[in-house]
Amino acid sequence: MPATEHVEKHFTATAAVRDIVIGMSDGLTVPFALAAGLTGAASVLAKGTGIIVTAGLAEIAAGSIAMGLGGYLAAKTDSEHYASELEREYRETVELPEIETEEVAKVFREYGLTQAQMAPVVDAIISNQKRWVDFMMRFELGLEAPDPARAARSAGTIAASYIVGGLVPLAPYILMKEVMPALWVSVVVTLAALFVFGAIKGHFTGVKPLRGGLQTVIVGGLAAAAAFLIAEYGVPLLYRIATMVRS
Repeated sequence: MPATEHVEKHFTATAAVRDIVIGMSDGLTVPFALAAGLTGAASVLAKGTGIIVTAGLAEIAAGSIAMGLGGYLAAKTDSEHYASELEREYRETVELPEIETEEVAKVFREYGLTQAQMAPVVDAIISNQKRWVDFMMRFELGLEAPDPARAARSAGTIAASYIVGGLVPLAPYILMKEVMPALWVSVVVTLAALFVFGAIKGHFTGVKPLRGGLQTVIVGGLAAAAAFLIAEYGVPLLYRIATMVRS
């Protein structure tokens, strides 16, 4: 009977997907919530969609910069942490070789290997300092060498995803003049985009597409509903309370 070649397929671009998820999910939900909230106020003030578009674009610009910077700093911190731990491991293999050797043996001992089984493997690992340190970084600390270009790429990916996501709920306000019709079109378009985005994210992360889409829709819908209700009822109430206190 002919043997069938076994091919394992693993999705390895987790860092890029994480950046897209961070940028796109916030881009879809935050400007959507802002626009929905402003709609409640703008409909009362009868200012049309201009104020919403202006505020929405300002939020997208500020949000993409802030999110991109956050992604850059996070990736930079990971890189600096790895470099610090790498330097420490190199130093400890020189200053504390017995302890570091025992830590290598401990890794194999946790997998159930006997002293006789692990001895030649441990000796082979500690015979080369680079291999020794790489082993400790990966199996003791659980750290992988970061991509040097990761910080800049992370910043760009998050910022771009935020902008793309932010323009989806804002587009109806740009194209339409009436506030409330634009709101309902924005609701439909954004919830559809959230569902598609959640389904795609679920496909890559191992979650059922329907479940992933519904989860994302619920989060985005609750955020927008809360912002709208606060602007519609909460802000006028707080304004009246503040007026009463001042008087």
